[in-house]
Amino acid sequence: MKEKKLTIIINRPAVEVFSFCLNPKNTPFWVDSIVKEETNESPTKLGTVYRNVNRAGQWSEYKIVVFNQDKMFEMQLNDNNYHVKYTLTPIDKNSCGLEYLEWVETGDLAEPFTQEILEKLKTVIEKS
Repeated sequence: MKEKKLTIIINRPAVEVFSFCLNPKNTPFWVDSIVKEETNESPTKLGTVYRNVNRAGQWSEYKIVVFNQDKMFEMQLNDNNYHVKYTLTPIDKNSCGLEYLEWVETGDLAEPFTQEILEKLKTVIEKS
């Protein structure tokens, strides 16, 4: 199993960061490789399916397999090999820590997230 863990402090309440990260319309604002993301239902919950398309026109489908409102969610790619988990920890009423963990059961991470991607998330959400 290969994994990558990144952390960042965001000057917004955990509830706002949680909601922002799960809103498919926001993803292209902070993940440069994604041009569009959509979901099969709102509000998001356990079992919600997300689909996104990258700059090369390739679609990917993820399903929420663990969901703890305003605290943590885990998504799994439809190949059941790639996973990503967002965990939010309140620091005070106006800021939180975000831990981003991604892993594959077999093989290597094809395009792992970078700290720069989380820095862009921080910038975008703090300006909103």
